[in-house]
Amino acid sequence: AHKNNGLQSQLSLEEKNYGATAAHVRRAPFVPVSRKSPAKRDYLVVAVLCYANLINFMDWFIVPGILLDIQKYFKLSDGDTGLLQTVFILCYMLAAPIFGYLGDRYNRKIILGAGIFFWSGVTLGSSFISELYYWIFILSRGLVGIGTASYSTIAPTIIADLFEEGKRTTTLSIFYIFIPVGSGLGYVLAAGMADVTGDWHWAFRITPCMGGLALVLLILLVPHRTQRRAAAHRALSISGTIRVAAEKPGVHRTAKTTWCQDVVSLAKNWSFVWSSLGLTAMAFVTGALGMWVPVFLYRAQVVQGIVSPCLQESCNSSNSLIFGGITIGTGILGVIAGAEAARRLRKINNKADPLICATSMFISALCLYVALMVAQTNILSTFIFIAFGELFLSVNWAVVTDILLYVVTPRRQSTAIALQILVSHLLGDAGSPYLIGIISNAIQAKNAHSFQWSFWSMQYSFILCAFVGVFGAGFFLLTSFYIEEDRKEAEQ
Repeated sequence: AHKNNGLQSQLSLEEKNYGATAAHVRRAPFVPVSRKSPAKRDYLVVAVLCYANLINFMDWFIVPGILLDIQKYFKLSDGDTGLLQTVFILCYMLAAPIFGYLGDRYNRKIILGAGIFFWSGVTLGSSFISELYYWIFILSRGLVGIGTASYSTIAPTIIADLFEEGKRTTTLSIFYIFIPVGSGLGYVLAAGMADVTGDWHWAFRITPCMGGLALVLLILLVPHRTQRRAAAHRALSISGTIRVAAEKPGVHRTAKTTWCQDVVSLAKNWSFVWSSLGLTAMAFVTGALGMWVPVFLYRAQVVQGIVSPCLQESCNSSNSLIFGGITIGTGILGVIAGAEAARRLRKINNKADPLICATSMFISALCLYVALMVAQTNILSTFIFIAFGELFLSVNWAVVTDILLYVVTPRRQSTAIALQILVSHLLGDAGSPYLIGIISNAIQAKNAHSFQWSFWSMQYSFILCAFVGVFGAGFFLLTSFYIEEDRKEAEQ
């Protein structure tokens, strides 16, 4: 009895550390842990998190939406321009593991609120930077990345705790729809505000107001402490420990592990490793496309004589508006199609998720390659193939996250998401915008300065994305070899 009480006290202490509000172990050794069906409040929490995710990704893509104006304002080369997004992503990915560690151990609502407040304030401040202080503008984007990391790391775990597997896939799909929707609206907002006001700085003054509203909703609607599925896992585990201790005196097991032990365990999970590398390839492609497609389309139109070069006047933002619309539409369709395909195909094939990701990634790479090849002669075909490329990329967003959530035990999920963010951005979109810009600079440096070579340099550097997409398809195919075994191990 003394040992049982001690173990119950340990459970109580662990639940306080994790901020859990339920899953207490009773004195009886065999107590099932169950969850009630989702309440209306759960759906309100998801709505708030989706709204904040929308603003999150709008803020990401304000800079690409007015990139021509920013490039001209600060007098930047392609390489220096790509550095803007690279600094943002580097700070984002370096901060993610820190917030993953904090999110697994401390109150997640406070962390989310602080992150929203921080990134909104920095974004607003960046709108007042003059052309003489480009380095401050770069620093501000890095600080926004730190604030954004707190949200992207923790918010999916709250949704995962609110719903069981079937509904979890649906709610995560809705949550991840707001990645392409927010990204597309970032282009639309930036280009629209630049056109309406004649000053691109105003694009950075809208999302902070929306972030303030998200912060108020977070405070009012999201519970101060949210129940973790991990607590239920530990409750069952410790309940089993109580039974073993009662049957075999002296036997004691604990579910508590260090962060390093969690990382080592995740590194041995091949489904997590290969799917994270597949996501890295996705991030590389989307990062390069998101940063440079409007500029690439503008240069193609200049070569074809469709538009005039913007040397003195404000640059035409129509490409950003169109690309933003394409991103929104294909994002919504892609995420819904991916979730529905996964739901149907799982019934007949346990490896459906990684196979869907591999197939869509390969088709996306093929579409992007065709888009690059036809850009100099037919701009409409370029838009069409870019749209299909983005559509098949978007198919994977919710599916990849769901793979992580069922091959990783709940107690390690925040850490796993943080590590996935770190790897996918470190090797993916942290470097791809800058790398594309550097390659473009190198090609231009070896040839006479002209609008034709300005277009060709971007076209040739973009081909790298198509090859990375093929590698991503291969990584997801490798995931399918291990996913059944890793899923069973996580369930145990």
